[in-house]
This record gives sequence, C-alpha cells and structure tokens, in this order.
Amino acid sequence: MNDLCIMVAPNGARRTPADHPALPVTPEALARTARSCLEAGASAVHLHVRDAALRHSLAPVAYRQAIAAIEEAAPGLVIQTTTESAGIFALDDQVEAATALAPACLSFALAEVTAQGEARGMAVLRDLQAAGTGVQIILYTPAQIHDCARLIDAGSLPVGDLPRLLLVAGRYSATLDSDPAEFDALHRALVETGLAEAALWMTCAFGRGEMAILERTIALGGHVRVGFENAITDAEGRPAWDNAERVAMVAAIARRLRREPGGPGLARRVLGQRGERALLHPWAEQEHRA
Repeated sequence: MNDLCIMVAPNGARRTPADHPALPVTPEALARTARSCLEAGASAVHLHVRDAALRHSLAPVAYRQAIAAIEEAAPGLVIQTTTESAGIFALDDQVEAATALAPACLSFALAEVTAQGEARGMAVLRDLQAAGTGVQIILYTPAQIHDCARLIDAGSLPVGDLPRLLLVAGRYSATLDSDPAEFDALHRALVETGLAEAALWMTCAFGRGEMAILERTIALGGHVRVGFENAITDAEGRPAWDNAERVAMVAAIARRLRREPGGPGLARRVLGQRGERALLHPWAEQEHRA
C-alpha cells in the first residue's frame, strides 16, 4: 500500500478559535475546512464537535449536524468521529454516545476503552464492530502497543480483517512539542510486536515536532493524521495559516518520498469503513425513509 492516507484533525477537544482564528468549531466552519483539506490532499477527517459553550461534546445530534454539512461540502471525504473523554466523559458516556450515533468510523483509545477492565473493553469493541463501525485503536505508549498485540494474539481484541491503529507521539498534558524519539520508541514497539507489517497504522504528533514525525512515518510506510488538533504552528513556532496548509505540506512531503496521497477508497480501507457505510450512515437512512 504505497499510497498515503492523510487524515486531517481540524479542531480536537481542547482548542477554540481563541487559540487560532482558523480553527473550526461550527458545522459551517467544519464544512468549509473539510472542503479545503480535501482539495489539498486529505481523504479523511477526524471530527470533534462542541456544545453551545464551545466545550468538547459527544452529543449525537451535534455530530449529525456536522457530518451532514461536511458530506454536502466535501463529498467522498471519509468521516471518523471521536470517543475522546478529554477528562469529561466516563466510559459509559462514551459507549452510549457511540452506540446512539452508530458512525461509519470512530477512534477509541485502548486505555479509555479498558478503563473498566479488559473484558468490558473488548465487549464494547466487539459490539461496535458488529454494528458495522470501523474502529481505529489509539495507542500512546510502547507498553500499550505490546498490550494491544497481546490482546490481538489472544483473540480478545476484535480487529476485523486487520488492526487499525493510531500512534500518538507525545501527550497533550506533557509537552506541546513532540520529540522524534517518542515516535521512534513507538515504532520500535510496533516492529517488535509484528504490528508494523500486520496492521494499518497511522501517526499523529504535537506542535513543532509534528511535521518531522509525520515525515518519518511516511518514510516507514505508515499513514498520517495532521491538523490543528495537534499543531497550530510550524517547526519554527510561526502560526500556521489553516488546516489546509498543513495538509498540503504533508502531501508535498509524501510526493517527495514517492508516496501519492490516496483518495476516499484508501481512507475507507485504512479506517475500516465497510459496506453501505461507505455511502450512507444508518441514521441518515432512517431519516430518509421517515
């Protein structure tokens, strides 16, 4: 798989337009950003929504509004929702929201989905997979990569045809500038467990270190997530213009490394979107029939 899936994460759970005026939070702003990022080379978007006070939300109604706006403005762009707790939501809240929304794709941190024990977490992931949702597992540390591999080997962690993984180099609460050494440690664990070859994996990183780590990822055969969720400046600390600029930078790096930014078909493969979910969300189908 030489083509590259570029997923844009345009806002995240924590930042608002007060941090950067081009950070989108409304459905209309998200739709405009999605269109410009699609044109710049992104094939997927990792989507966060807000409540009326601009706080992180998992509300299905807010997601449906944002998804509808994005699908109209950027047809074909694959949409992945989040289950991120951000210190606000407990596992029961995350599961309830994901079940009610029934998204085509979502991400779930291994540490969060197993917060009430591995057995409960694996049952949650099995239910989501059975409902047709493509699940990408988020891993923050080498130890979590080894735990993920152990659960896969034991047949406990449902992965569909292939594991889909997101490696996060750095942490929001630690430093806003990821160190390439953090990525190297994650990738080493990926190789040690065999997941570098057995999984479809993606990386995101923070701040000034974002682009250097994404370049390493591209060179090593991984896919990338880029955007204002993780970095609003360039490597020198200068404010980035917008999300599309960051996507275009990654696309240029990919072409220099002889990898071509792929389209929605590749994104669906990398994120595990299946069947009719490629065309129509189940809740949209129900509303259409009504």
